[in-house]
Amino acid sequence: MLGLDAVMGAHMPDFDARLSATAAEIDALLSQLLDDKPLPGEIARPSRLVRAMRHAVLGGGKRLRPFLLVESAALFGANRGSALLAGSALECVHCYSLVHDDLPAMDNDDLRRGRPTVHKAFDDATAILTGDALLTLAFDVMARPEVHADARVRAALVVELARAAGLGGMAGGQMLDLAAEGRFGQFTHGEKEVATLQAMKTGALIRFACRAGAILGQADVAELAVLDRFGAAVGQAFQIADDLLDVEGDAARLGKAAGKDAAAGKATLVSVLGIAGARARLAALVTEAEAALAPFGARAEILRAAARFTAARQS
Repeated sequence: MLGLDAVMGAHMPDFDARLSATAAEIDALLSQLLDDKPLPGEIARPSRLVRAMRHAVLGGGKRLRPFLLVESAALFGANRGSALLAGSALECVHCYSLVHDDLPAMDNDDLRRGRPTVHKAFDDATAILTGDALLTLAFDVMARPEVHADARVRAALVVELARAAGLGGMAGGQMLDLAAEGRFGQFTHGEKEVATLQAMKTGALIRFACRAGAILGQADVAELAVLDRFGAAVGQAFQIADDLLDVEGDAARLGKAAGKDAAAGKATLVSVLGIAGARARLAALVTEAEAALAPFGARAEILRAAARFTAARQS
């Protein structure tokens, strides 16, 4: 099996530029979505809630999930503006999850992306409502005709996002994560159990990003299955890389506290496999993700680079 360094050897010179360009486009869209002017059907937008939402969403970040959605959609010739709007909706869900995850009742974090978390910059109640508002805004945006002219495509995106974010996806994974800390009794910290937890908590939204691009591009069943396999592998790789950064990373570079997973007794594949074993699994997942895209040939090289980036990131 190739080591992680070997897997990461090939690098696309324009990858960072494309990632940054997409992030800038997503930031601009999110800023427009989070202004204080009420939309038709809305009564008013409380300024404190708008400020808190903007603090949560516009505080930086690589926008990897929207990037995966946009690049997956590009494989099928989908409209880039539509993909960016769908990616903005997805990023609202991701940012809501971070706001709630940082709360004292959850992970109790003071920093996110190098800045005070929302409950520190504002207060707990505002942070809860910020997450609520971001989650509902995501479905407002995803259901808009600008995302796709075909209502069936929009409905498919809304259903898949709900399932990725909810009971059988991210929210369910967060519950398992709390259980793994021993809050609700015994949790089996076996490899299978930890992999399931991580596939739900972190992997579900990343997998959705890749599937959503294919749905936007009205891919066929076989093509959707390819993006599903790719997204599942990248989602697993992302979480293992995150766990390794918590053990080995620098807090200043991460923009949040390091070393909290072990202190909280969290279930990670690093704790199950050890650092060397986790790094080997990470390398295997990158190889798996790249191989999954074989049917698309060179057209999918930017997505292969995204898989490598996921494993090698330092923050």
